[in-house]
Amino acid sequence: MRLLPLAALALATVAAPLSAQQPERPFGTLREQATRQQQWLDARLTTVLPALMRQHGVQMWVVPMREYNEDPVFSSLVSPTTFAARRRTIYVFFDRGGSKGIERLALGGSSQGGLYEAVRSQIKVTSGNVGTGNTAELWGDQQWAVLRQVLEERNPKAIHIDKSRVFAFADGLSAGEYEGMAEQLGPKWAKRFVQNDALAINLIATRLPDEEAFYEQLNKLTWQVIREMFSGAQIVPGVTRTSDLVWFFRQRVNDLGLGTWFQPSVEVQRQGMSAAQLGDDPVIQRGDVLHCDVGITSLRLNTDTQHMAYVLREGETTAPAGLTAALRVANRTQDILMSEIRPGRTGNEVLQATKMRMTAEQIDGTIYSHPIGMHGHGAGALIGLWDYQNGVPGRGDHAIVARMWYSIELQATARVAEWGGQPLRMALEEDMMIGADGVPRWAYQQQRELILVQP
Repeated sequence: MRLLPLAALALATVAAPLSAQQPERPFGTLREQATRQQQWLDARLTTVLPALMRQHGVQMWVVPMREYNEDPVFSSLVSPTTFAARRRTIYVFFDRGGSKGIERLALGGSSQGGLYEAVRSQIKVTSGNVGTGNTAELWGDQQWAVLRQVLEERNPKAIHIDKSRVFAFADGLSAGEYEGMAEQLGPKWAKRFVQNDALAINLIATRLPDEEAFYEQLNKLTWQVIREMFSGAQIVPGVTRTSDLVWFFRQRVNDLGLGTWFQPSVEVQRQGMSAAQLGDDPVIQRGDVLHCDVGITSLRLNTDTQHMAYVLREGETTAPAGLTAALRVANRTQDILMSEIRPGRTGNEVLQATKMRMTAEQIDGTIYSHPIGMHGHGAGALIGLWDYQNGVPGRGDHAIVARMWYSIELQATARVAEWGGQPLRMALEEDMMIGADGVPRWAYQQQRELILVQP
């Protein structure tokens, strides 16, 4: 495979010697990225979190975790230079009421760049090799005593914990931590534990204006790499396999200093052949319809994109009309779904309304859209699953909120006249953002034309 630079992003000329070239950094150095992420964290903790706690009536939120068994909300609470909890870290958020705001404590952890009050309590060591009179830091079960002191000083009426049987993002308190905390704090405090799925979910899901600006750039980059992959520079009919394109994408993203949250995939649909006949790793031929499912990760944010391409036959300059018509049906399905998404509605309500309109327009399709952001399959309401087209119990009943993002993922199947009426599946996925005004818009744009591969 030949790796070609993205002209819009390259910082060095192709003609320059390899040793003289600078690495492509589409979003700046790691230090510059971390500075931007820290600004996001500051804004999230000082604006989004207080509003959510008061909206959902949460006076105190306690988030304990141990190293490498972090709560899913962890990455939404810590600096970009923090990769794991320290032994045991307990984050405590307490609403002091009125203009006093939300108190933020890190029991055992760092201040995260001054955004928390770091409580590093110590005890006198009276035995062992250290010697009487020295101190040791509290890291293990003794930290529950520090938490108990915090509770006694503030006397919250209720203590919110992340425990849920419906949403993974609100179920970050492990069984061991829950049992240890309840035992060490005692029944007085344990009976005040309450659950509120919406707090953790909506904190993870809610995005900021500057994140939106960055996300548009990240989606644009995703589009560019897809078009570099689906091009004559990478595809030689009769030679190139789908796995060659998969690894091209992975390598290209890696060379840009970025990551991906899942293994990309490339699939082929071919006139007169079924998926079983094509096999798992077919050689691409002229006349094939190509489909990719890819994602890029940068600054802890993720894209998720599915695009369609057509490999031109000899003498062709455009795709057969039937293929373009099939894409238009998928576009129409996207448009219907986008028009039904609005804050306050549940994912199941959006799914039901969309499916009714698809039926009225005789669209043969499937909806399986999901939130995205800090996680690829993100926190928030699901809008269908491929095998749950009548609603997703529990996870589809959550309400959509303003300033969250979705991957509009779906497929529409249409019969292609030029292929003798053979059904063709147009599977599209495009990221979108719901603004503070509740209006949805594409993060970058919508694929409305097939990518044409000219070998």
